[in-house]
Amino acid sequence: MTENKQKLLVGALECCDLPDLELSGVQMRVDTGAATSSLHVDNIEEFTKDGKRWVNFDIHPDVHNVDRVVNKSLLLKGKKVVKSSTADREKRFVIKTIIQLGGREWPIKLTLTDRSSMQNLMLLGREAMTDHILVDPSREFLVSDDPV
Repeated sequence: MTENKQKLLVGALECCDLPDLELSGVQMRVDTGAATSSLHVDNIEEFTKDGKRWVNFDIHPDVHNVDRVVNKSLLLKGKKVVKSSTADREKRFVIKTIIQLGGREWPIKLTLTDRSSMQNLMLLGREAMTDHILVDPSREFLVSDDPV
């Protein structure tokens, strides 16, 4: 990113696209208190292919139709111990993907976890925001449409 490019002003809730995962209009919580970003997935399995570590998982791209499932396999970028909002520590798989938000796109790292008890299937943390966005926590959907 060039230094003279202005950062995108976003609200506490936004919708993004994750084209590598075939996801569009994903409502996410923009959380400056969280270091890492996370995405809700099911049936996570690690495997080896051509001498490299991969991860396979299921995504429900439509929160209103949980019967629709997309299965994805991506190169595993690593594992990370994350302290959840309930202060529990969990080892999570990390993938790298592209996020599209407000007419821009950039690569982010996502941890894969069970967020079924959370209101939003995705959380965007500080590491993914750096050099790209500023957050106005008092507003929502500044660069995307409110899905309701």
